[in-house]
Amino acid sequence: MRFNQITRMADDGHTGPVWARKSRRSGGGLSGIIGLIIMLLAVFGALTAALGIKEQSLAEGGAVLDGWITKGVDGAKGLIGQAPEAAEAVADDAGDLAEKTGDALEAGAEKTADELSNP
Repeated sequence: MRFNQITRMADDGHTGPVWARKSRRSGGGLSGIIGLIIMLLAVFGALTAALGIKEQSLAEGGAVLDGWITKGVDGAKGLIGQAPEAAEAVADDAGDLAEKTGDALEAGAEKTADELSNP
């Protein structure tokens, strides 16, 4: 049986019109990353335009947005600088807790051994 060009059997064995077949999209997860970048650029552009209207100058609106970004970056740098100290404190607390847990388990084991040896 011969099919005309539109309904010709596809390589994967599916028949039907070309427009009715589900197409496989290529690109893996890259399209999601590109979409995120485009969305962020659109948000920054809209903020710059809105602040430009508010400040009556795009340069001034960009300067306000730049100030916000600088504050965020400085805050992140401050948090990153505190991370090693916080991690060390948490590790010390975990070590102390592990030592107390070990002592409690040892005491419980000794008590159980005594109860079993002295009926």
